[in-house]
Amino acid sequence: MKLTILGSGSPEAYARRASSGYLIEVGADRILFDCGGGVVDNLLRSGRLPSDITHIVFSHLHSDHMMDYARLVHAAWDEGGAAIKVFGPSPIAQITKGYFGRDGVLAHDLIARTELPHSQEVWVQRGGTLPRPWPAPIVQEITPGDTIEGTGWHIRSCTVPHAQPALDCMGFALDAEGKRFVYSGDAGLCEDLENLAEDADLLLHWCYRLEDSDASNTMAAVTPTPTEIGKLAQRVGAKALVITHFRKYMDEPTRLEKAQQNASLAFGAQATIAEDLMTFDI
Repeated sequence: MKLTILGSGSPEAYARRASSGYLIEVGADRILFDCGGGVVDNLLRSGRLPSDITHIVFSHLHSDHMMDYARLVHAAWDEGGAAIKVFGPSPIAQITKGYFGRDGVLAHDLIARTELPHSQEVWVQRGGTLPRPWPAPIVQEITPGDTIEGTGWHIRSCTVPHAQPALDCMGFALDAEGKRFVYSGDAGLCEDLENLAEDADLLLHWCYRLEDSDASNTMAAVTPTPTEIGKLAQRVGAKALVITHFRKYMDEPTRLEKAQQNASLAFGAQATIAEDLMTFDI
């Protein structure tokens, strides 16, 4: 199992970090957890194509976790790729229809690409056949506690505190080949996630706040610090800890160094601060 960081940042527009996106490769499947802005560019930079993606799994539907969703599906379709299997909380089905349905925001583009004679000519020259169907990702809405079954792998989910009640928010554990990858999504500390993360071979956890950041009690409850994340990883027996979702101010060199030190000290082993295009063998 291999993890590639396609987006290690936040909602902030930032050249150093795309928004959230994490690619797991297991067997013949390419599973993308979240698809924020800039993820498709980094997918290409990593040497992969949109049509390589077999599954997308959304932790929640904040824009920085799904801004490149339509772009990825459209690009995979334009490459002649198979329909992507999409899993996520409601209303991901409605959102998908809003992009690619007959009355969707991309309908004008899709009509032009599939019905104009010169567009059809280009499509056939590229090896396509007519009539050309519209993009049709296979969407399944999930709720916390649901399991996603794949070929030689499965994903378990749990609820995590983040943006409720406006959004359903989930963390995930993917088990395959005797290994466990755990992705927190955007998560405050909670028992459900700790149970899911037990004995993780790699725990990928968001971090939106440092120890020296001012935060209300409400904010602090859903934004654990590097020290708190390190302690979590130590409690659950994680073998490796990667911290992600960094904001611009957190990349100031002394802050970045201190964050890694604090997480590592609490974890009892070296923690890693994710950077775009990093890879990890699990």
